[in-house]
Amino acid sequence: MHIHWYPGHIAKAERQLKEKLNLVDVVIEVRDARIPLSSSYANIEKLLGDKPRLLLLNKADLVDKQELKKWTFYLKETTGCPVIVTDAKGSKDLPLVIKTAIELSEPKIQALMAKGLLRRAARAMVVGMPNVGKSSVINKLTRSSKTKIGAKAGVTRQQQWVRINPKLELLDTPGIIPTKQDNQTQAAKLAFVSSVSENAYSPEPVAKALLEMLGDRVKEYYKVEELTLENVAISRNWIIRGETPDTERTAKYILKDFREGRLGLFILDELPE
Repeated sequence: MHIHWYPGHIAKAERQLKEKLNLVDVVIEVRDARIPLSSSYANIEKLLGDKPRLLLLNKADLVDKQELKKWTFYLKETTGCPVIVTDAKGSKDLPLVIKTAIELSEPKIQALMAKGLLRRAARAMVVGMPNVGKSSVINKLTRSSKTKIGAKAGVTRQQQWVRINPKLELLDTPGIIPTKQDNQTQAAKLAFVSSVSENAYSPEPVAKALLEMLGDRVKEYYKVEELTLENVAISRNWIIRGETPDTERTAKYILKDFREGRLGLFILDELPE
């Protein structure tokens, strides 16, 4: 299995991010709760410098809640950043996200006012890997659907300011992915949750890697004794050319089953000691 990046697009996204950083007071980093480490940008601290950061663990409705509590505590301790759990369905987290972003921006606002400038709205930037839910978070915050949302990686193409309320404005940016991807395990996890373009990989090896990672936890769902693409295809009666299992179709369905939460509630990253 090899997942291939597209350096030109990646380099452009990173360059655009750096250009916009000096416009904002706080960064809201959105991660996929199913892969809270693998959906993080390796050099985020170096990239942001001393810019305050709020972590959102999004798509929390697709993971085990008890495991998520452990991850929330771990990330707070290791990053020193506030961590808020969010999902695409509910809105109860909205006031806390807005309040925290404004609070994190206050030192910068106070510094500007000390120089004689008038108070202005806090300015925030939303960053994260493709398809972690940046646009969904913004739409939920603004209670509108003007920001384009899609299920494919890389749908958000242009930066734009989004007004949350008189005290907070958001700058939406394209998702960030590393310019080099030496860790194919991380790349596979990003593919599992659709944070990598489908053009970058073949579905069969990726679905096979997912089955190997989930193991016995999904045997019951597929009703097979040995968890292979071929056996799942046969159990679904997806056969082509006589008696050949249709593994390509099976792989696509397995990835879709996982992404939509039908296989269960899982966090795929291992919690460090």
